[in-house]
Amino acid sequence: MEDQNNIHTQESPQQTKSSTGLENNVAGLLCYLGTFVTGIIFAILEKKSPFVKFHAMQSTVTFVGLGIAGYVVDYVPFFGWLLSSLISLLGFILWIVLMVKAYNNEWFKLPIASGIAESLVDKFGNTTNA
Repeated sequence: MEDQNNIHTQESPQQTKSSTGLENNVAGLLCYLGTFVTGIIFAILEKKSPFVKFHAMQSTVTFVGLGIAGYVVDYVPFFGWLLSSLISLLGFILWIVLMVKAYNNEWFKLPIASGIAESLVDKFGNTTNA
């Protein structure tokens, strides 16, 4: 049975450790705390938890994408400042929501960013348990 909101909760013990020594939910939250910076850090450091790898990549893809979009629309005459402000507001709301979802052990998938994140995890993140 597929969940209509594309939200999946992690199975079995909810509080498993990542290879960083942190609980998966805490590491997932920290992936978003510093936007793409902590996403990159956890993408590099995490060796075994698919949950943390996914959130690290989704954080990186989401906030780099929003940053680029905000920068580009800022140059649109007349309405660029408004569009850029709306993108910043969207980024702030996503930042809060994604941290809460990760802390609650949810595989919350954003429509475009999650597909890119999953393909990046498949391409770069398939390391064996260390």
